[in-house]
Amino acid sequence: QVQLVESGGGLVQAGGSLRLSCAASGRTFSPYAMAWFRQAPKKERDFVAAFTWSGGRQFYQDSVKGRFTIDRETAKNIVYLQMDSLKPEDTAVYYCAASRYSFGNSTNVYDYWGQGTQVTVSS
Repeated sequence: QVQLVESGGGLVQAGGSLRLSCAASGRTFSPYAMAWFRQAPKKERDFVAAFTWSGGRQFYQDSVKGRFTIDRETAKNIVYLQMDSLKPEDTAVYYCAASRYSFGNSTNVYDYWGQGTQVTVSS
């Protein structure tokens, strides 16, 4: 089984930056796509960003374009979400996800999930 572990969340002032990490288990880890989702209290889990592992395609939620960047460090099986110009509305638990065969912005595309990491942006 694939295991995903997020880290890097915390409290930051509006306008600041955070870098989230998602570490995947296994030296043979090779998903088709990886993604980040977020879920605010009492709200649905929403898509943030995704990319194919080969690097050929990327997809961002409109509200984070130009502020967030998804990237990977292939040799270490780590996926990053660099978050700049953070806003209070970015406050949520952020989840890393991996898909074996598909690419998209729906939760049902993804087969593996991390435990989440809290991001809180103060005004």
